[in-house]
Amino acid sequence: MKRIPLFIILVFIAANSQAQNTTDGLRYSTSENIGTARFTALSGAMGALGGDFSAVSVNPAGGAVFLKSGLLLSASLHDVENKANYFNHTEKSISDDVALNQLGAVFVMNNSNVDASFKKFTIGVNFDTTKNFNNEMYIAGRGNTSIGNFFLEQAQGIPLNLLQLQSGESISSLYQYLGESEGDVAQNAFLGYQAYLFDPVDPNDPSNTSYNSNIANGSFNQEYSYLSQGYNSKFSINLATQVTDNYFFGININTHSISFDQSSFLLETNSNPGSKVNRIGFENNLSVNGAGISAQIGVIAKIASDFRLGLSLDSPTWYQISEETTQSLGSRRVFEGQTINEFINPGVINIYDDYTLRTPAKVTASTAYIFGQDGLISFDYSYKDYSSVDFSYTNDANDPFFNGLNNTIENTLKGASSLKAGAEYRLNQLSFRGGFHYEESPYKDTTVVGDLIGFSLGAGYNFGHYNFDLAYSRSEQERNQQLYSVGLTDTAKINSVYSNFVLSLGFNF
Repeated sequence: MKRIPLFIILVFIAANSQAQNTTDGLRYSTSENIGTARFTALSGAMGALGGDFSAVSVNPAGGAVFLKSGLLLSASLHDVENKANYFNHTEKSISDDVALNQLGAVFVMNNSNVDASFKKFTIGVNFDTTKNFNNEMYIAGRGNTSIGNFFLEQAQGIPLNLLQLQSGESISSLYQYLGESEGDVAQNAFLGYQAYLFDPVDPNDPSNTSYNSNIANGSFNQEYSYLSQGYNSKFSINLATQVTDNYFFGININTHSISFDQSSFLLETNSNPGSKVNRIGFENNLSVNGAGISAQIGVIAKIASDFRLGLSLDSPTWYQISEETTQSLGSRRVFEGQTINEFINPGVINIYDDYTLRTPAKVTASTAYIFGQDGLISFDYSYKDYSSVDFSYTNDANDPFFNGLNNTIENTLKGASSLKAGAEYRLNQLSFRGGFHYEESPYKDTTVVGDLIGFSLGAGYNFGHYNFDLAYSRSEQERNQQLYSVGLTDTAKINSVYSNFVLSLGFNF
């Protein structure tokens, strides 16, 4: 596992609390316009075309369109530009990542009997990075709600004696105990209490459950940094056949892999009169690993020599996911005229119970018109019902937390359509390509996450036994980023531009 190394981990524990939310379900249910250079340049509108490794990931019948056995590999430069506006203050951040995003091989077996109905069989294998998680974001501004409220709200209702160190007890051991017995809400409350962000209403009552903030109302200078890295990938085994001259059928068996690391840090300062705490630094880290399985079936029909239709169905993907989190909290307070710095670092990894995530099924209808040897135009329409995203524990289908989360997802998300269009013009061995893609927001409230719109360009040259292709894809999306789930729920308006530069090299044999 590749972890963002922000501080040293000392203790390992098993925690029973939950860290999952709607964002997690969407993160692993969506993909990017990336694959081979030809696929990327056509904005992925290749469901009725086939003959391309990434096109086979859309419609498995495309495997039978290959004329020759071959090998193709693709490398990409992934670029994300985020512009964040928080209380009328704008910050811009950029991140880049270079990766081998696609590698595939296909073996074509033609039937020597020209009168047979089955003209050919193909077997293909392909690896695709369906989503690159490398991202950086910086948010800064002067807000009117303190991060202290995040800890204060979670402390309300928790007995004081659970937050206080007993004789011989350490920060790490009590933090671990709270994670195992009470969950992450109690752990957050414990951090806030130990950092003196709030005090009990009755400090002499061990069963006190009410707390008052040590941070006065006013304005707060806040800086929020976010860093993520990792990928979601798919490895496919494709079996396809051509029946007569006009029909192609295929099936994919897919395995999926998730590797995701995320770190966030919020720094807050204030000079509000009466405030006992004037500086807070809060760090959170999340590490995720997962594996999944899915299947696809598809068909392509030549309605005429120059017109094709395609239809494919993707099953849900069933993931088994493990998560780990770490936290630390620092504060600066004034006590009896002296400035005191507190740093609460439990040095503990919260290891959550593995859970199952089911992402939505997808249906794709495609069409393409081919102008002989001169070029083509193609269209793909897809539909996914994101409200069907489902979390569960393998051994407890009626877990109350996941039941509540699934209900929230059902009430928050919706079915969403995507439309892709591509065109290619051939001039002898040289090809010029372009495309457009649109994906509807999965949220019922589109101010949370807006629609994604983009375009793509590319070119390629066929040397006969090998081919060389280049592509550029750009997508843009806006969303309102809520900093925390409770307490500090202010949002920043984020405009994100995703760019992919892809280079592919293919060989025929």
